[in-house]
Order: sequence, then C-alpha cells, then structure tokens
Amino acid sequence: MKKILIVDDAVFMRKALRMILEQNGFEVVGEAGNGVEAIRMFGALSPDIVTMDITMPIMNGIDATKAIIESDPSARIVMISALGQEAYIKDAIISGATNFILKPFKGDTVVRTLNAV
Repeated sequence: MKKILIVDDAVFMRKALRMILEQNGFEVVGEAGNGVEAIRMFGALSPDIVTMDITMPIMNGIDATKAIIESDPSARIVMISALGQEAYIKDAIISGATNFILKPFKGDTVVRTLNAV
C-alpha cells in the first residue's frame, strides 16, 4: 500500500483526494495546506508519493518541490495544476516533479497516475 501526503490549500480538494485514494487502496498519511507544512511533514512521515498543488499561500508547490527534492532526490512528487496553469507544469517537472495531474481531475486519472509513479 503506497503512503501518500496530500498538499493543497483547499480543504475540499484534500478531502476529495483523500476519498479517492483511500477507496483505491492508498494510505493517506498526512495533509498539508502549504509548502512549508509539506516540507515538514515529508520529513516526518516519509511518504511514498506527495500530491502537490502549485498555487498555495506561504510557499507554493514549485518551491516546496525543490526543497523536498533537495533533501531527498528520490522523492516522488505529483503536481496538481488547475486548467490555465499549464505554464507551471514545465517549472514543476524541472523542479523535480515526477508527473502531473490537471484540475479538475477524475478519480481514475488520479489512481492511474499515482500507480504509474
């Protein structure tokens, strides 16, 4: 069972992801609302995969991804971007993200992407 850390500033998005993941055999080990929390929780929880929103307060997902990859180059991070933020996808991949999912997403897309990571 893959352990997942969900990072998104929108509570409803974290709940939606948690429901999809838990219904499909993933273990959600934590949730963070910004990049600073994500870095701290990554170190404490050692998840197999991080789902990372791009646009968040305090620290965005690109900067958090860079910091996590710097501390653990083998970290697997899947960026989640809203339609209209496609320009950030290139930055996300350059920063070390393994893959990306566009919002709004379908449950099967999330499951398929995380299983492939």
